[in-house]
Amino acid sequence: MKLVAVSKFHPEEAIREAYAAGQRVFGENRPQEFARKVEALKDLGPEWHFIGHLQTNKLKLVLPYADLVQSVDSAHLLDAIQDWGKANGKVIRVLLELHIGAEETKTGFKEEVVLDILFRAGKYTHVRFCGLMGMASHTDCEEDIRADFARIADFKAYLADLFPELTDFRELSIGMSGDWRIALDYGATIVRIGTAIFGERQY
Repeated sequence: MKLVAVSKFHPEEAIREAYAAGQRVFGENRPQEFARKVEALKDLGPEWHFIGHLQTNKLKLVLPYADLVQSVDSAHLLDAIQDWGKANGKVIRVLLELHIGAEETKTGFKEEVVLDILFRAGKYTHVRFCGLMGMASHTDCEEDIRADFARIADFKAYLADLFPELTDFRELSIGMSGDWRIALDYGATIVRIGTAIFGERQY
């Protein structure tokens, strides 16, 4: 299991402190902040994940540096990543963000769209599909959280069986500061922890 320390809104000094304590993987969700921190902390060389909504006009701030883009949430974005990767000679590792929560404001794919994308995976020559990312509904009801995580985990297992040729499709990024322990029960391979590591955000 990989722990991604979500360092958004926290200063570079906090990241250095976490790195000194042994943390090696960090996540950011705003392109400008991501690019700035990558540059400022290049002497450390940590692993960087982008976990926020990525607009296609901001790809150059993220794709040259991200070890994994966890939050691919639309076919338009996926196509733009493919085009950027082809133009720049780089294969981009991505997770497809699954929308399963009750909130309509959340971004992400429905299951049938993910299926359609993976049936056409061969067209994405500069994208490497590495798994799914998802969030449980924003609720204090553990039963609802468990149901959401079970749905994501079951779908990921189904996809892995259906597309054995996608040998990198192994990651399941679920669980944040409030529910990561539950996520582990459902096979999370990546958890995204911010507040529990860095404290409340510093705006």
